[in-house]
Amino acid sequence: MMELYIIGASGFASEITEYIEQEIKILGYFDVDKTSYEIYDFNANFLGSEGEFEFSKSSKAIIAISNPKIREKIYQNLKNKKVEFPNIYCKNSLVSKKAQISEGAIICPYCTITSNAKIGLNFQANIYSYVAHDCVIGDNVTFAPAVKCNGNVIIGDNVYIGTGAIIHQGSVKRPLIIGENSSIAAGSVVTKNIPANSVVFGNPAIPLTKENLKRRS
Repeated sequence: MMELYIIGASGFASEITEYIEQEIKILGYFDVDKTSYEIYDFNANFLGSEGEFEFSKSSKAIIAISNPKIREKIYQNLKNKKVEFPNIYCKNSLVSKKAQISEGAIICPYCTITSNAKIGLNFQANIYSYVAHDCVIGDNVTFAPAVKCNGNVIIGDNVYIGTGAIIHQGSVKRPLIIGENSSIAAGSVVTKNIPANSVVFGNPAIPLTKENLKRRS
């Protein structure tokens, strides 16, 4: 049985715990304080800050935090301590044998990763999300529940995509591109390229500004 630590002790950590605890031994939880940990009925101990913990050689961990930039920072710090980050494919998920997924991924129940998808470090796909064929996804990308990413889409590093968002199909010659460090609001429908460092919302998705909010209200 694999043994690992969970970084983060809030709601997402609680969800993941229930998904994996029959097959994986959880050694403990880390967070900035004990407030979130005390809300949930975790069996393993609270261990404080991961930055101050003395990990043994070949320790394994997953990062149960949805914020891409926080996840990136924790990953880099713990890689310096030689911590390993296995991929977690929960029961009832489907990952194509032709997909390429880097370490640290969490693929929740009822998610699908299809043929020829290429996915970077620390990917999170929450329940009922999918990544269709020939997508290229960067590091630390978060899919909230029920994100639908159709084929031939390129997503940059540190992108957060909110619940129920739909990313339209690209093509081999003209993939749909979402630039790095962008956020896609829940329920958005992305029909064209999104520049880096953008925040967009709506159907079709447009930049989140006061003027655009007034137009859509």
